[in-house]
Amino acid sequence: MAPPEAAPTEWRCGLPSTTLLLFLYLSYLLLGSAAFWALESPLERDFTDRLLKEKWELLLNFTCLEREALERLSETIIQAYKSGLYLKGNTSLGRWDFVGSFFFSVSTVTTIGYGNLSPNTVASQVFCIFFALFGIPLNLILLNRIGQLMLSGVHLCTFYLDVKFQPSKPQGVAGSGALGAGLLLFLLLPPLLFTAIEGWTYEEGFYYSFITLSTIGFGDYVIGMNPTRTYPGWYKNVVSLWILFGMAWLALIINLCISLVENSRTLCQCCKTKSHNIGHELMNGDANINLEPEDQQKCDMKDIKPVRLA
Repeated sequence: MAPPEAAPTEWRCGLPSTTLLLFLYLSYLLLGSAAFWALESPLERDFTDRLLKEKWELLLNFTCLEREALERLSETIIQAYKSGLYLKGNTSLGRWDFVGSFFFSVSTVTTIGYGNLSPNTVASQVFCIFFALFGIPLNLILLNRIGQLMLSGVHLCTFYLDVKFQPSKPQGVAGSGALGAGLLLFLLLPPLLFTAIEGWTYEEGFYYSFITLSTIGFGDYVIGMNPTRTYPGWYKNVVSLWILFGMAWLALIINLCISLVENSRTLCQCCKTKSHNIGHELMNGDANINLEPEDQQKCDMKDIKPVRLA
């Protein structure tokens, strides 16, 4: 059993590292904020100036229009677009058909939340609360199970490779293969599908893929939103499956990175503690040290008499 002062000592040792981590976290956020501010604010100002210029030109050229009426029309157009209607050609985007509702359900329980579509009626808003309340934990359980199956598959591949190539014993072949296959299947190939069906560039498709699988979900790029395109019926269902398995794969990669960082940190702490203890024992003359033959020869030449480890 650890002495009573062990817990306070551990807390005091962990406080500086936590403080440093918090400082790095805040610094990272401030750096990102400055970068986004510098990159996006000029374009935002240009859009704002252009919008105001076109608005006043419209009011000056068509004096029969009233400013309040134009504002109400703009708000109606925006609300209609959010509801799945498109003014040009009086077409509907079909956001709330069964396929669109299924995709909305997927984006809700996976916490992606694009923001392009949301319930409008009170009944659907209340239902959405309870649906997410039970659906999010269920989704996390399913993602964890899928991730464990993927990890088991990697271990199985590693076992067969070790059996087949036992003389050479390749290190990390299965893990690298699984990483490459997942990268290809979930991040590199899907942008080609989005390019063909959505008309996006490959870079836009790759951006959408990562933003979606990481559950950031800005909503600036969402599938099935272009009213000038005809989408196949299987499209949203396939993308929903891609989201489910892709999130599980990306979660495995993120957990792997976290484990590597934590293990390296723990290893550094262990090495530091061990070095401190050895130095303390050397100062007190209580250390028992194992020496290699060449190190023992150097000690003999300098008339140093180390105590061997029992």
